[in-house]
Amino acid sequence: MKSLTVRLPEALVAEIEAECRERQRSKSDVVRERLTRAVGRRSRRVPPAIIADLVGSVDRLPVDLAAEEGVLKSTGYGRKRAR
Repeated sequence: MKSLTVRLPEALVAEIEAECRERQRSKSDVVRERLTRAVGRRSRRVPPAIIADLVGSVDRLPVDLAAEEGVLKSTGYGRKRAR
């Protein structure tokens, strides 16, 4: 396992240390568990308010854009831009 040093606010360190004493675990174990849980929750995030109204507004997208004849060409993909 690799080692990583981070600087945390004092309040968060106190919270982690209290959890360590309560659960009789090391700081590394507690921090590792918290990071693992945070990664699992990432996929259920709420979209930012700036794009929330756009979510679900697209009815259909081709599964493979390259396979759909003309989709990429109609968007101008691959054309050289004027300088």
